[in-house]
Amino acid sequence: MSTRVRFAPSPTGYLHVGGARTALFNWLYARHVGGKFLLRIEDTDKQRSTDEHTRVILNGLTWLGLDWDEEPVFQGARVQRHQEVADRLLAAGQAYVEDGAIRFRLPLGEIAWDDAVHGRISFQGEDIKDFVILRSDRTPIYNFAVVVDDVDMAITHVLRGDDHISNTPKQLALYRAIGAPAPVFGHVPMINGPDGKKLSKRHGATAVGDYQHMGILPAAMRNFLALLGWSPGGDREIMTLDEMVQLFSFEGIQKKPAIFDMTKLEWMNGQYLSMASAEDLYPLVAPQLAQLGLNGNKDAVLKAIAAVKTRSRTTLDVAKQVAVRLDATHVIVDEKAKKEIAKDPTGYRASLEASLAVLQKAEWSPAALELVLRELAERQGVAAGKIFQPIRIALTGGTVSEPVNELLYVVGKEAALRRLQAAVSSGLLTP
Repeated sequence: MSTRVRFAPSPTGYLHVGGARTALFNWLYARHVGGKFLLRIEDTDKQRSTDEHTRVILNGLTWLGLDWDEEPVFQGARVQRHQEVADRLLAAGQAYVEDGAIRFRLPLGEIAWDDAVHGRISFQGEDIKDFVILRSDRTPIYNFAVVVDDVDMAITHVLRGDDHISNTPKQLALYRAIGAPAPVFGHVPMINGPDGKKLSKRHGATAVGDYQHMGILPAAMRNFLALLGWSPGGDREIMTLDEMVQLFSFEGIQKKPAIFDMTKLEWMNGQYLSMASAEDLYPLVAPQLAQLGLNGNKDAVLKAIAAVKTRSRTTLDVAKQVAVRLDATHVIVDEKAKKEIAKDPTGYRASLEASLAVLQKAEWSPAALELVLRELAERQGVAAGKIFQPIRIALTGGTVSEPVNELLYVVGKEAALRRLQAAVSSGLLTP
């Protein structure tokens, strides 16, 4: 029998980090063993379920690159099937009516399973009360609906958060009562914030869509989520999707809660930005530049992206740094740069004046610009940094950038000379 796994979100909210991680683990396992990854929208809460939330969840999965193999199943359309199975259990004496609801008669004795993550887990039937499977209005409750749906969808493996462990004995008892084989269950530890408490909005963004808008690349988000509670072995951190599929196993899933570390995500995103080409990043950066009121020439934008991407953590960072290089109105002098100017304002101005004089006649290529500025430093008997840093501050407002010769090249001769002249005239950095 081929492996069939499912992701079953409730469309009562957005696709959250925990749900996205669960979907990714299921998808990786299905792809690893050549099985099927299915989608079930659990929309039985009619008051809170919306088409908009369904759309956002599907868009989030698509953004992450998680494709599903069959048409999504909508649980709300299957209520008649749930009623039919509940009535069958009632007729067989495995359930009874109480206050108009159908309640499942839980068998006594041990209910145990070999969890794919935690090993053997055992409950006693007498510790779990008989529970409602169909409410008095004949709508199904969660634990019953998912079992009927998983049976009908021929699900072989259920990989989900370990907050579901207490539901599993009830569901196993239902599988037995229905006469269907139970799937392999695996329960993945929760994701906590840096403070060790369950990840929530107080830790920052929890919806996957928020990270998309913050300038995180889907490949970086996918890689980061994969390592939340799973280890491929060794010290591997940056992995291609093919590598993740090849290496994924239930054995690699950790038993302890994972920690969501935003700094780590931004670092990982920076690695992916460095590896991406300017052409690949352009469609992501261009709309962000437009929001900043900048519609630069594509060639100039590509040149600037190439220059800044290795020092950026998000595509928003890239866009801001590109804007600084293409439009002086985006230059804001930071506190560190102000302090550096304040140490020696006369020397800062004199250095810029000397640089201006040689740059006006320089050939505008990275190699020629580096040569002319190093020769200037040598003639003045100062370290090259004493020439480079005032230019960097004048052009970007900050103390860190790509090499100054590349920066000058990206800004362009006319714009660079204009900004340097403005800095000399003011003594400070004003565009």
